[in-house]
Amino acid sequence: MVFQLQVTKNTPLTGEDDYEKVAVDFLRLIGYMNESADTASIPYRLFECFLIHPDKHWLVDELAVTLEATKATVYRHLNKLKGMDILEEGREGEGVTVRKTYRLRYGNLAKAWSFVEAHVKVAMENYAETVAHLQKLVSRRTLDG
Repeated sequence: MVFQLQVTKNTPLTGEDDYEKVAVDFLRLIGYMNESADTASIPYRLFECFLIHPDKHWLVDELAVTLEATKATVYRHLNKLKGMDILEEGREGEGVTVRKTYRLRYGNLAKAWSFVEAHVKVAMENYAETVAHLQKLVSRRTLDG
């Protein structure tokens, strides 16, 4: 799965006391939601399911009913959150009736976010390595040419 996150220069949203406003602004900043999305949007309401019920193991069917959305729509937004590693997968049932469940990693957004930060750190280290290699290749070309 591809890890994708938008990194935008920003000011911490610590001056705001409304969790919904903070959540919407944050989710827009990281690229999970577009600028026109609000608290009524499916991506926000999906995130809020995990935020408000951090220990609940959600089935996709439950999320679809709660959000009044199709499973395809739920999966589309669920995959964005999974791609950031904010969610963890579990299993419910036995045998052929085993179904995947999803919940906020560690049942805590701040702890889940540490996984996102770890992915960003690895990505930045890999970029730095690529830049150093590119510089070496360009320098060698200049010396050879």
